[in-house]
Order: sequence, then C-alpha cells, then structure tokens
Amino acid sequence: MKREKFGSRLGFILISAGCAIGLGNVWRFPYITGQYGGAAFVLIYLFFLVILGLPIMVMEFSVGRASQVSAALSFDRLEPKGTKWHWYKYGAMAGNYLLMMFYTTIGGWMLLYFVKMAAGKFEGLNAEEIAGEFGALTAQPVLMTVCMVIVVALCFGICSQGLQKGVEKITKVMMLLLLALMIVLAVRSATLKGAGEGLRFYLYPDFSKVKEAGLFDVVFAAMGQAFFTLSLGIGAIAIFGSYIDKKRTLTGEAVCVTVLDTCVALVAGLIIFPACFAFGVNPDSGPSLIFITLPNIFNSMGGGRIWGTLFFLCMFFAAASTIIAVFENIISFAMDLTGCSRKKSVLINLIAISLLSLPCILGFNLWSGFQPLGEGKNVLDLEDFLVSNNLLPIGSLIYLLFCTSKIGWGWKNFTKEANTGEGIHFPKWARMYVSYILPLVVLFIFIQGYWSMFHK
Repeated sequence: MKREKFGSRLGFILISAGCAIGLGNVWRFPYITGQYGGAAFVLIYLFFLVILGLPIMVMEFSVGRASQVSAALSFDRLEPKGTKWHWYKYGAMAGNYLLMMFYTTIGGWMLLYFVKMAAGKFEGLNAEEIAGEFGALTAQPVLMTVCMVIVVALCFGICSQGLQKGVEKITKVMMLLLLALMIVLAVRSATLKGAGEGLRFYLYPDFSKVKEAGLFDVVFAAMGQAFFTLSLGIGAIAIFGSYIDKKRTLTGEAVCVTVLDTCVALVAGLIIFPACFAFGVNPDSGPSLIFITLPNIFNSMGGGRIWGTLFFLCMFFAAASTIIAVFENIISFAMDLTGCSRKKSVLINLIAISLLSLPCILGFNLWSGFQPLGEGKNVLDLEDFLVSNNLLPIGSLIYLLFCTSKIGWGWKNFTKEANTGEGIHFPKWARMYVSYILPLVVLFIFIQGYWSMFHK
C-alpha cells in the first residue's frame, strides 16, 4: 500500500503543532508562569525548550521519515540486526492509547461547555452554582459517556476520510481558527479595566519570585514544561515525519512546530492573566481554571456569553486537534501491523477507544473510591501519571539513544536523514551534548517527577 503524503508543508506544520498544542498549554503553562516569576520563568522555559524539546522532536521526525511507518514498525525497520529496539513499540502504542483514555473525556467536557455557554446556561448563576455545574457533570457518567463518544466518533470520522481529505483539511482549518480566536480573546482580555496589573504580572520579569520559589524548583518546572509540552516519546510526532517528503530539513520543521506551540501557550497567558486580575480572581491550575474560574469571569464580563462561547470553541479545537493527531497514529498502528484498510482500523479503534475511555469517566463517580495515587487522585490522574511521568520520558530517552548510539540507528544515519533538504541543519557540534548530556537530563526529569509526585 502506497504511503499517504501531506498535500502541503503548512498542513504538516499545523497538524504536528496541533498534536503538540494541548490543554496543558492553557491550564498549566499560564499558572506555572505566574507562580514562578512571569517573564523570568518564560525566559528560562524558552531556553530549555530549545535545548531539550527541539532535539528530541527532530529525532522523532527523522525516525518517522526514514522508516516511512508509524512507531509500530519504525524501530523494526531501522534497528541493526540482532538488536531489540523494536520492543519499545509496545510502549509507544500503549502511550497513545493511554493518552486517549482520558483526553477524549476532557474533549467531551469542552464540547459540552461550548454548547452550554452558547445556550446561555451559565447566565445568572453565582460562583457556587457555576462550581456546582462542573461537580454535577462529573457525577453523571451517562452524560460524560455520551459527550466522549460524540468526540471519539467525530474525530475518527475525520480520520476515516484519509490524510489529505480528512486529517489535513480539517485540522488546518481548526488550527487557523484556533490561532485567530485566541488572538481576538487576548486583545479583549487586555482591554478589560484593570487588565494592566495582570499583564505586568505575566510579562514583567520578576526575578525576586524566582528566588522566593527557589531556583532549583523554577528550573525543574521550566524543564518539565519544556519537555512535556511537545508530547514527545510515544511516536505521536514521528508519524507525521513518515508523511512528509525530503524537500526540507527536519530541524527547520521542528523549529516551526515548536514556535507555534510556544506562541499558543504565551497567548493563553495573555487571555487568562489580564481577565483574572481584572475581576480579582485567583488563576488556578487544572480543570478548575477552565470549568469554574473562567466561566465566572465570563459571567461578570460585558458580552460574556459571546466571549465564553468563543473561548470554549478554542478549547474544543485545541483538544480535538490533539485527539485527531493521536487517532491518526493509532489508526496507522493497525494498518502497519496488519495491512488492514483505513476504514477497518477506524471502526475497530472507535469501539476500542470508546470502551477504554470508560474507566476515566467512572473514576469521577461510581469508582470514586478508587484513589490509586493517594487521597483526591482518581483514574484520570493515574492515566496521566503513566503517560506524562513514565512513557514520555522513557520513550524520549529511547529515541535519544537509538539516534545517537552505535548499537542503535546511529548518529550518522540520524543526521543524514535530519539534514536532507533545504533549511536549518542539525549542528555537528551538538553530538556530544545529545549523546551524553541530554539523556542524563531526561533521566533526571524522570526521577525528579517521581520524587515530586510522592514527596509533596
């Protein structure tokens, strides 16, 4: 079966960015930026994004383009005879499925809140009642299941149309609309009365806050965010490398994707901080920011129903772009391993993902007594922990070692693939860094993630 290809370079960049751009850009990045010193933290974060995330993204793209298959077979094709790098394909596939086991539920929440905000369901509610709306949602497994299945069916339906006619065509429109709507919302937020204080808090480098929080904690937070924001290590990015030609170098393409991901995260802060300061609200992190804090702000804002509707449309696009990108990876697993058609893979995985997403939903209600990571932690937290704190760093370490070691694909093969075409070349002087120092940094992030989880 002939490998599908993207119809345009823009499509490749937007879809790859869509995979990287997730809800963490919105509900985590602004919060930790404010917590660790505003612009001072952003500068540290950008530094680590370049030296941590960028090289691993180039490696994932290179493995994908050289192998012309998904992570289900890419190591099999490129590894030296007699080696066992291909064993990691099970980890990569597990990572994609685990991610979708909770991300589809959150996508369903976004869709429901978009509909409710557009219908004016939050108008006239006070702060406690808005908080109660989210609590009522998580207490209804049937409603959450319906929303999840709609999102799963919609996104798989897009993927079923093929790479160019489905995934590329729809994701390009969604990503361009997402960027446009976020800019409009940022302008509106910045023009609110009292927004200036929020802009100062977010954009003015306050190095005293870095000192207060502790330099080590700030550096680790910046490293962690830079590492996890691009969803590296489970082959979710590598698949798009298998769909592009050799006209452009992969370092240049990775730079474009990284810049786009960073811009979305920064603009999210420009939406959230001015609005929170304008209405005297603490910018929380996590679901409470999106589903409780911001609906309260929209309720207090002139034309809030319109702005709230646009915001949740943005959030749905951010979630759906990631879901579509990862679904494309999951569909490719079955196609590469069994040679089945795209339609058959879609149908099987639609049923599988719908069933696998149920534990996350039930963890909020019927299975709420199951708290695997301690008090207050549910199934979603467990699934997120397995992906974010385990498979992403372990997978990134494997891609690093595979592309740089003599017993793997090797530095020569990696750089030859990465530097084929026009554009920015992967620097030769970086070999010592990515071969010996970067793996130790990734290992440190992995160990520190466990330490932070269990020593709070």
